[in-house]
Amino acid sequence: MKTKVALVDDHELLRSGLAGIINSLGDFEVMLEAGHGQEFIQKLEEDNLPDIVILDITMPIMDGYETAAWIRKEQPTIKILVLSMLSNDMAIIRMLRNGVKGYIIKDSKPHVFREAIESIQKNEFYVNELVRDKLINYVSNEEDEGKQTALLLNISEPEAQFLQLLCADKTYKQIADDMCVSVRTIDNHRDNLFKKLEIKTRVGLVLFAIKQGIVNIHE
Repeated sequence: MKTKVALVDDHELLRSGLAGIINSLGDFEVMLEAGHGQEFIQKLEEDNLPDIVILDITMPIMDGYETAAWIRKEQPTIKILVLSMLSNDMAIIRMLRNGVKGYIIKDSKPHVFREAIESIQKNEFYVNELVRDKLINYVSNEEDEGKQTALLLNISEPEAQFLQLLCADKTYKQIADDMCVSVRTIDNHRDNLFKKLEIKTRVGLVLFAIKQGIVNIHE
């Protein structure tokens, strides 16, 4: 049985090209196309759901963030692969919070797209090189439980609060205001966590917080 794929992107020409690639893979078939999230929802059939949704972020009417959030809540069995021009930290964080299984950039090579969709099919997480440097191995690689426990015990209460706020769509200034501290104090929390957890990016801290249950992505 072939893996059923839905394409949600407002660029019809891109959808057509992707459909050709997907249908040529043998194990996949495009069963639904939509120009935005609302159209995707309207076309869904409860007894014939797609296995994977290839989802753009920047779309009219209902964008990728809203669509991913709806899928997570209403149809959580559907796996999401983001295909977007956005590679900034906040875009990645917002989509991770909505449970996406993969994230690649639109100018990726065809073989990268094939690797991504095949990884999603196997329930693996996938990102390509253009965003991989923003991520760490907490997504797909299990680490020693004792080491994780030690790391968690080494995090102070203010640092844990900082991690929770970091996972929201807030700037460092907004986090400082919420915690009633200075931006310099927030910078110190961030730098201390970078050292303690051996992480180099904001996205890495967010992934750690999500995996360790410091923040609930389903809130």
